[in-house]
Amino acid sequence: MNQMTWLRATGTCMAVILIAYAAFSFCADLSRSKLRADDLLTGRLHGEAATTGFASTILAALFPFDGDFLADHAIAKAAQVLNQPALDPATRAEDSQAAQGAVAAALKVSPIRPVLWLTLATLKARTDGTALPALKASYLTGPVSSDVAFMRLQAVTSNSAASDEEMRLLALSDIRTVLANRSRFEAPLIAAYVQATPPGKTLLMESAQALDPKFGNLLRRY
Repeated sequence: MNQMTWLRATGTCMAVILIAYAAFSFCADLSRSKLRADDLLTGRLHGEAATTGFASTILAALFPFDGDFLADHAIAKAAQVLNQPALDPATRAEDSQAAQGAVAAALKVSPIRPVLWLTLATLKARTDGTALPALKASYLTGPVSSDVAFMRLQAVTSNSAASDEEMRLLALSDIRTVLANRSRFEAPLIAAYVQATPPGKTLLMESAQALDPKFGNLLRRY
C-alpha cells in the first residue's frame, strides 16, 4: 500500500513538472523575439535588438539546448556590436568576444544556420581576422537569400578570403545569385568591386566575364 502511494505521488509530481514545463515553453514561444540574422547583416535591424536583448538572454539561459532561443540571443548580442559599438576600445573588444561566444554557443547546438555562420565570420573579421573557417561554413550549411548572398560576397572580396581557392569556388554561387538579380544589385556590386582587394577584383571580373560578359565589360570601366 505504501509503495502504491509512493508511486502515485511520484507520478503526480512528474505530471505537474511536465505540465509546468510545457506551459512555460508555450509562454516562451509567445515571447520569442522577431530578430532575424538576415536583417542584422543587411542593415535592417536597429533598435529592436536593444529591446529584445534582455528577454533573449533570459530565454537562452532557461533553455540552453534550444537552438532558436540561443540564436535569438546571439543575434541580439551581435547586433549591439555591429550596429551600436561601444566607443571605448576595451569595451568594444569585450563586447565582440561576448557576441562571438554567444554565436558559437548557438551554432554548437544548432549548426545548420548559414547566416549565423556569416555573422560569426563578420565579427571575427573585425577583431582577430580568422574569419575564413566560419565563412566557409556559411556556404556549406544551406542556402541564403539574395541579400545575404551579396553581403557574403562582399565579405569574401574585401579581404584575403578571395585568395583561397576553395573560397573562390564557393563564392561562385553568390555571384550567380547576385547576377541573376542584376537589376537590384548592379550599383552595389560595382561599389563592392571598387572596394575589393586585388584577388577580390580578379574573382569578380573573371566570374562576370564568364557569367555575364556585358556586366564584365561594365566593370572594366572601374
